[in-house]
Amino acid sequence: MTAQEHASGHGEERPGGAAGTTGPAAVPPAVAPAGPLVGPSAGQPGGPSAGPRGSGFRPAPRVRLVDVAREAGLSKTSVSAALNGTGRLSDAVRAKAVETARRMGYRPNPTARHLRAGRARLIGYVVGEFAGEPWTYLDSAYFARLTAATAATALRHGYALVMLPAGTLHREWAELPLDAVIVADPVADDPLVEDFLAARIPVFSDASVAGRPGAHWVDVDAPAAVRESLGHLWDGGARRPALVVPDSTTRFHRQVRAAYGAWCAEHGAEERVTAVPAPGNGPVVRAVETALTADPPPDALFVVAEASPPLVMDAARRLGRAVPDDLRVVCVSEDDSAAHADPPVSTVSLRPAEVAEAGVAQLVAALAGDAEGSAGVLLTALLQVRASSAHR
Repeated sequence: MTAQEHASGHGEERPGGAAGTTGPAAVPPAVAPAGPLVGPSAGQPGGPSAGPRGSGFRPAPRVRLVDVAREAGLSKTSVSAALNGTGRLSDAVRAKAVETARRMGYRPNPTARHLRAGRARLIGYVVGEFAGEPWTYLDSAYFARLTAATAATALRHGYALVMLPAGTLHREWAELPLDAVIVADPVADDPLVEDFLAARIPVFSDASVAGRPGAHWVDVDAPAAVRESLGHLWDGGARRPALVVPDSTTRFHRQVRAAYGAWCAEHGAEERVTAVPAPGNGPVVRAVETALTADPPPDALFVVAEASPPLVMDAARRLGRAVPDDLRVVCVSEDDSAAHADPPVSTVSLRPAEVAEAGVAQLVAALAGDAEGSAGVLLTALLQVRASSAHR
């Protein structure tokens, strides 16, 4: 939610990015599935069918449930119950079955399980921003944490995450057996949301999808975060707070701008908005420098565009500003470096781990047929006050 948006595409060519890009961004080469390396093709010299003198690798047969039962000296029913956590078994029998299965490398046949359950247990994941640079969202501290927490939470619920490029094209996901899709921070009128819902794939996103059939949401209260942060700066004596924000059409950034304007009107303060045209430390630092050289200069900065907090402090020092003596700073950031900057930087966390937990729980409940899973969740951002905005 804190990185710059690029227009998302809806065609057979992925759109180019905004400033700083030179054309359609290439999708990284597909990663081969984990498993044994396979030599030359079957039927060729040295291939798997070339006989004992060939150099190809022939995978070992899959261990079956009956093999585990035979090795453990238990019935197939008992082993099945032990591995599924069901049945009335003693702790010793259950432990023996589980340990034998682990030692032999047994794992259930996923195809058979998916056929029985009617699901592939796959959740797609795509970031609505960065369509021109499909994989760069992992450079963002916020999206890196959101992605990691989403993958870990999904796995705990028995689902695997399928990473899709930002601005993903229909042909890239149409044949994947996705049970649901997470669209993080869609841009306004994002065709991705429309396409997934049209394909009858449940979607989890922010509150921009509220009320849509098949859509579920978790969001952060952006207006409240703006009011708390600006109120904190105001209480410390700041009367000319400036906003540095991405030039983005995501719901979060639109709400931030609106809330800032409303707050300024209420407090008789002049609006001082500097829009960042592209993501990354360079564009954000340049925007900070632009904001600080205004006449008259601001006495506080609320930096919503994501950048390294120490670099924001460096920019202020280069322009002769003393933080927090004549400039107070609050950054929206998940970057741990904020606590180690000079001075330590006050931050607003958008709570990516909690967003992931609540969102995946909603999707899993919806897939299980739980009607309550359709309710939205609104979280409160967390302001961590440090020396950069401390009151004198």
